[in-house]
Amino acid sequence: MMNPSQILRIFHPADFTKGDENAYAHALRIALDAKAFFSLVHVGGLNSDDHWDDFPGIRETLSRWGVISAVAHRAEVSRTGLKVEKVQRRGRDPVESILAYLEEHEPDLVVLSTHQRTGLSRWIHGAMAEKISHASKAMTLFVPRRVSGFVSAETGRVRLQTVLVPIDHTPRPQAAVDAAVLFASTLGCKEVRFLLLFVGPEEDAPEVHLPKQEGWVFENQTWGGATVVDHILATAEANDVDLIVMSTLGSHGFLDALRGSTTERVVRGAQCPVLAVNAP
Repeated sequence: MMNPSQILRIFHPADFTKGDENAYAHALRIALDAKAFFSLVHVGGLNSDDHWDDFPGIRETLSRWGVISAVAHRAEVSRTGLKVEKVQRRGRDPVESILAYLEEHEPDLVVLSTHQRTGLSRWIHGAMAEKISHASKAMTLFVPRRVSGFVSAETGRVRLQTVLVPIDHTPRPQAAVDAAVLFASTLGCKEVRFLLLFVGPEEDAPEVHLPKQEGWVFENQTWGGATVVDHILATAEANDVDLIVMSTLGSHGFLDALRGSTTERVVRGAQCPVLAVNAP
């Protein structure tokens, strides 16, 4: 079962294509700092010629980041507290194979690379991330392929200085606030600015519990108007936000393909990674 106060198991499906490196780097860095169990999974077609050598090299990456030596053995990786599982599966439907794995292992965090496509291309390529996110019941970190995000794929350095948390009465906002704090704490971020954005009159904003941590600043912002998604994206851009964290309604969110949920539309337009958290 997912543990909302700790990240114990991280799942990242890799497709071995150029552009997935940023999502992989985020998944590995978070797993390293959380000392979590990291499942790196690839699902190919029945006649796929993908090979184990196509998997990103964990030791090579950690060595490049300066975490372990260049000639490190597996034992040195284990001493970091990181536990790694590489899984390769074949099947007619990659999504179904991934969903079966998720149902069996129940990760705390799923890290997905997203194309941010729209129109017909989105129907073909975008549905996979949304289905996986919904079915996992876990926090889902979407890392757009066209942005570097808050983890450098080259150095492993974390830059999580400004986090935007849009809040409303529904879905319950506390889950998103808790997840934002959990990420900052797990990644060892000493100075973080958390922006709590409510679209509406200030007196109508919901109350949330905020922890006290030296170096962390919580700011409340309100914005009038009805175009919620545009306000969220504009606030993120204006404040050079590193991460957007949003509560979702699960089955009423990501699979709403006709209208598109607020979170799903933010994911498509964001210039930074987006963390979606199922509200209780």
